[in-house]
Amino acid sequence: MAASSEFVAIAGRPPPGLNLGALAWVRRGFFDGWANTALTLGVLGFLALALPPLMDWAVFNAVPTADNAACRAAHGVGACWGVVAEKGRLILFGRYPFAEQWRPLLASLLLVLLLVASCLRPFWRAWLALAWVVIFAAFFVLMRGGMFGLTPVETDRWGGLPLTLLLSSVSLGIAFPLAVLVALGRTSPLPAIRSVCVLYVELVRGVPLISVLFMASFILPLFMPQGRTIDVLVRVLVGMTLFTAAYLAEVVRAGLQALPKGQIEAAQSLGLGYWQMQRKIILPQALRTVVPAIVNTFIGAFKDTSLVTIVSLYDLTGAVQLALGDADWRKFFLEGQLFVAAIYFVACFAMSRYSRWLEQHLNTGTRRQ
Repeated sequence: MAASSEFVAIAGRPPPGLNLGALAWVRRGFFDGWANTALTLGVLGFLALALPPLMDWAVFNAVPTADNAACRAAHGVGACWGVVAEKGRLILFGRYPFAEQWRPLLASLLLVLLLVASCLRPFWRAWLALAWVVIFAAFFVLMRGGMFGLTPVETDRWGGLPLTLLLSSVSLGIAFPLAVLVALGRTSPLPAIRSVCVLYVELVRGVPLISVLFMASFILPLFMPQGRTIDVLVRVLVGMTLFTAAYLAEVVRAGLQALPKGQIEAAQSLGLGYWQMQRKIILPQALRTVVPAIVNTFIGAFKDTSLVTIVSLYDLTGAVQLALGDADWRKFFLEGQLFVAAIYFVACFAMSRYSRWLEQHLNTGTRRQ
């Protein structure tokens, strides 16, 4: 019997689900499978229990004004944000003279604007390097004084946010090119250069930053000629720079080792010299590969500035302890620390988001979007 040649239509399929939009993002991120759904419901339940009392304490029963009597009456029931209103200038600017605090405010704004501009591609021009020199010169003139009619202020009175910004930006700005040179030295075929770079990295990474700061502040002056000394801020900057450079060098070296050998051979076949090859082919690809690790090191270095308190430099965390030494406001230590933690979170979160943008912008991701 001949086989039937009758055409049989395939049953229609339902249309594909929506893959774009907020609803699809919520479904994919929070309700994708029973385990993810259970975890999402558990977190929502915890927030439902924890948020109402937290909002009562932080917002509805809080005291926003610098009224010490009202804060003491609300203690345990509502937050005393009045401690920020009362001690905010001391937290932000440390022991800097009160009448001159417009100077660290202006210096901090200039430095923040410079950092923001340096992160935006339209400003990646040759004049940006000159802008760094000009802004840092203006920063030190404003903070130190002694010229243009500004009252001199010693570095041991600098503190708060300007000191945190100065320590992190200067140490990272100098540490990054130093780290690139050390990473190239560690991969150098010359044994002498490679041994020196390995010794430096292993010695510095083998001790905690607090030990480096202690030696830079208290041990180094013992080796100086009698009657001569180096400013404590300069010693701290040198210690933090060398420490950060050692960690960044290992990150850059990882990027160099991840680069396919064929890229190096192709550059050599073009007749490029060593530094031409590094500048045009190897380093751009290696650094793009390790952008998240570099930014992670930057975030760690930014937070490590809090350790300078041990050498009597009062950054943000040291300034809040100094500000809350007042017996009238000492019991509201939590609110002061939360204020400082919020500043650190904003800065670190901004760096983290910038890292993601930069990674996508440089097309280093391998996952499909």
